[in-house]
Amino acid sequence: MSSTPSPATAWPAISGIAYGGDYTPEQWPREVWDEDVALMREAGVNLVSIGIFAWGLLETAEGEFDFSWLDDVIELLHANGIAVDLGTPTASPPAWFFADHPEARAVTRDGVPLGFGARGMASHSAPAYREAAVRIATELARRYGSHPAVVLWHVHNEYGVPVGEDYSPHAVRAWREWLRARYGSLDALNAAWGTAFWGQHYGDWEHIGAPATAPSVINPAQRLDFARFTDHQLRACFIAERDAIRAHSDRPITTNFMANQHHGCDLWAWAREVDVVSDDHYLWAADDEGEIGLAIAADLTRSVGRGAPWILMEHSTSAVNWQPRNVAKRPGEMARNSLSHFGRGADGILFFQWRASRSGAEKFHSAMLPHAGTSSRVWREVVDLGAKLQRLDEVRGSRVHADVAILWDFESFWAQDLEWRPSEDVSHDERIRAFYEKLWRDGITVDFALPGHDLSGYKLVLAPAQYMLSAADAGNLDAYVAAGGTLVVSFFSAVVDENDAVHPGGFAAPLEPVLGVRVEEHLPLRTGHVAAIEFDGTPYPADTWQEDLVPTTADVRAIFTDGPAAGRAAVTRNAHGAGAGWYLGTRPDSAGLAAVLEAAYADAGIAPAGLPAGVESIRRRSDEAEYLVAINHGTDAVSLHTSGFDLLTQEEARGMLVLNAGDVAVLRTQRTAEGGGR
Repeated sequence: MSSTPSPATAWPAISGIAYGGDYTPEQWPREVWDEDVALMREAGVNLVSIGIFAWGLLETAEGEFDFSWLDDVIELLHANGIAVDLGTPTASPPAWFFADHPEARAVTRDGVPLGFGARGMASHSAPAYREAAVRIATELARRYGSHPAVVLWHVHNEYGVPVGEDYSPHAVRAWREWLRARYGSLDALNAAWGTAFWGQHYGDWEHIGAPATAPSVINPAQRLDFARFTDHQLRACFIAERDAIRAHSDRPITTNFMANQHHGCDLWAWAREVDVVSDDHYLWAADDEGEIGLAIAADLTRSVGRGAPWILMEHSTSAVNWQPRNVAKRPGEMARNSLSHFGRGADGILFFQWRASRSGAEKFHSAMLPHAGTSSRVWREVVDLGAKLQRLDEVRGSRVHADVAILWDFESFWAQDLEWRPSEDVSHDERIRAFYEKLWRDGITVDFALPGHDLSGYKLVLAPAQYMLSAADAGNLDAYVAAGGTLVVSFFSAVVDENDAVHPGGFAAPLEPVLGVRVEEHLPLRTGHVAAIEFDGTPYPADTWQEDLVPTTADVRAIFTDGPAAGRAAVTRNAHGAGAGWYLGTRPDSAGLAAVLEAAYADAGIAPAGLPAGVESIRRRSDEAEYLVAINHGTDAVSLHTSGFDLLTQEEARGMLVLNAGDVAVLRTQRTAEGGGR
């Protein structure tokens, strides 16, 4: 039997909702540390992440370690009741590493080696990097693996950002090994990649290179596999560090994802490798309704973790520093953001970072303790949020349930984003956001899922952007509908199989039985051309895209009234078994999409919550209670017909809850019947 410690629990041993952020004491003289921990206690901080970018200070030369300052920091935090999320600093190898191992540098697609001076790992396939990463992780785990302050391990930082794909010689060698393992023979590889096109047949494994810059478009199946390979190599780096830590520590291990902000890692696969899911999320200043993008990220994070509580590892107290225009958060916005994540399943609320850095590339990034100090509005809001979270301890461990799932498939996104598609204006992010927005405004909670998942717990499944769909996954969707589910599929879906090859029978062929329609041709519209559809007698604008649809068993619910497909089917509904399959062959405006989705709601037995505009509503459930998190993102007071005890104000709402502009309530309500989802 193995003597390797297993995690004692999948959740860090923290009392209350985890609250804190990245702490970088190495940037400050020691006299500041005492002030930091005193202020952390004032703010209610109970967890900080440390050591994430400290490799050069911990391993000063290869194999030479200095943990004295980290010993002091951990003991100081522990003495003040602040738990530690201990990072491995492998996202930023030190200068000596690049000097000693220049061959370990990552190389861009254009052949440019990436050097030292920024953040970003070395080549994920370089043996020297793998060995160095495991060495520092092992030494940290040996020294601190049983320390009572250390309740969580934080491996690396944001894998894939900013270094993901690597075209170095090390990567090319690993790529060939990965291909051998995947395909077994060159005949199988040639078939999967369709190398008969453009004379790309391979007769020797050594002739296969990485899909670097070439005179024209690289084989798309090769590009897709290289994305899979990159994801695999990054995850292998994590697993190597994780296993090195696990040999010496039983504390849970995580790495911080970037759900809905970076699509380069398949988070469904990554979530299976961590003990607890954690995520970094930052608002996009250009998004006028950033709270909706936030909700997508939070729901996705919860979903990849299959519904378990998760940690918001990073977000910002105010502005970030890396967008074209970095907009500060309005008063109260930080709390609304934090409590929206909490409502969607986060039992940990952390920030980047604790104290604002005076130097370096992120000195304009906001922090819990900003440059303006403790007299600032941001600090006052940080202290207030800490007090609020302490009142929410009883909600910990409760879960979110959803009756609706939206399909989210990273590999499909990788394939759709390759070159030479029918229209550059067709975006999976835009389509998913459009569908999700309707559900968000209707107060309908959403899970995300893969098309191959067990979908039987959902009343409604939406596929806004499932460009790539295997025959097996199509069969799963067919079975879901036949058993009574309602499926809505948007245009440019089920176009190719897992090798980016068009399905036998043409576009969307594997879904023809469930949708009752054939897609004969894609008909993208010219730039600026807005056509129209007529759905149930009402006209709606529709732009970007049309398809030549031929219904087989489906009923036509909308027709194109102009454009290249004028007079033909635009939206169809097909009765299939005990359920129904809907298909949209265009991009209607928000009102048109709402009309179609409301008809699908009726099929699925789902009703909107009837919320005032700008109000977000989520429920968490435990065996003992149900909790309603209600957030008013609007500028006017609203009233909600509900009852319960508000954990934030410690007041009872009897039949009516008044939410002033910007307010949040967390009500303990009566336990209701269980919802769907996982």
